[in-house]
Amino acid sequence: MAKEAMKLVANNKKAYHDYFIDEKYEAGIELHGTEVKSLRMGKCSIKESFVRIENGEAFVYGMNISPYEKGNIFNKDPLRIRKLLLHKAEINKLAGKMAEKGFTLVPLQVYFKDGRAKVEIGLARGKKLYDKREDIAKKDMRREHEREFKIRNL
Repeated sequence: MAKEAMKLVANNKKAYHDYFIDEKYEAGIELHGTEVKSLRMGKCSIKESFVRIENGEAFVYGMNISPYEKGNIFNKDPLRIRKLLLHKAEINKLAGKMAEKGFTLVPLQVYFKDGRAKVEIGLARGKKLYDKREDIAKKDMRREHEREFKIRNL
């Protein structure tokens, strides 16, 4: 019986633009009631969200899961703080890294893996303005090379 491998719900492209992603971790999300149905419908945004570690537990802030239309009284607050399910050793490792200067935790993707909602979080360092400009210049160069290659091979 083959289950769905991975169904992407939300992607955070802005994180790759604003941060250097050093390491990636997969975490489960503690959801209530109709939030799972909203996620399955793709009603999720993680653009402005971030992860904090408090009292040995990881929480995601600012993750917007829109209320389920047919959910009535069972719907929860769309922007509520949600607990991330990680191993204690991973949380301790991340807490140690975040104590270093300039590191933060950012959600990169929300997806379903084998029927369970997962969040991919990245240990990230902030980019400076010149880093962003450098990335944009590299993208433009790559696009130019692809265009030239396409013209040459016609």
